[in-house]
Amino acid sequence: MAKHGKKYLEAVAKVNADQNYEPLEAVKLAKETSFVKFDATIEVHLRMGLDPRQADQQVRDVCVLPHGLGKTVRVLVFAQGEGAAKASEAGADYVADSDEMINKIAAGWTDFDVAIATPDMMGKVGRLGRVLGPRSLMPNPKAGTVCAAEDLPRVINEAKAGRVEFRLDKTANIHVPIGKASFDAQKLFENFAALMEAIKKAKPSGAKGTYIRKISVASTMGPGVKVDPLQAMNISLEK
Repeated sequence: MAKHGKKYLEAVAKVNADQNYEPLEAVKLAKETSFVKFDATIEVHLRMGLDPRQADQQVRDVCVLPHGLGKTVRVLVFAQGEGAAKASEAGADYVADSDEMINKIAAGWTDFDVAIATPDMMGKVGRLGRVLGPRSLMPNPKAGTVCAAEDLPRVINEAKAGRVEFRLDKTANIHVPIGKASFDAQKLFENFAALMEAIKKAKPSGAKGTYIRKISVASTMGPGVKVDPLQAMNISLEK
């Protein structure tokens, strides 16, 4: 059994493991219990009342966090011709418009955080699934990362501003970052509220019973802080 260090144990002592906290109080505690020397990421973890094996119980969507993620997002766009020009003008960090760049990615280069593609490039992008898939970098229409050339500026700007993708994993959980421990608690709360609104809207048609069973927030390597699911489902950006 792994032994925890003194700083972790001190952080855990501040959290009541049997309590479901109000959302704002929970993000404050997640900030307070971050003990690492770097600027930790604050993440939301949701246990869903869904069956990942059922096609009509899948959850996959995106959310634009009002205060971003607190990090520089490197965007690569698969496009050619007019699409490549629009991507460059919109601030894409890399434009894969040639076989040279695609071969570079096929060889394992993935120094980017988000990949976007125009539909006409998906034939070539599909061959990169072995590299992009395991890193969650494969462009996907459901996630909004496959779009027409005229939509590239909007999608690129959203990605750089703090656009996050969330999806149900094989264990019926969803994990999403909402910012950094250095963020003001109110900004983290507003990012959390935006995420919850998006997850509510993404409720699949096949969902039965309790949609969200458990929620917790935590900093990198920090203890989990339980959030009251009912209160989390009822908050909004207006509050």
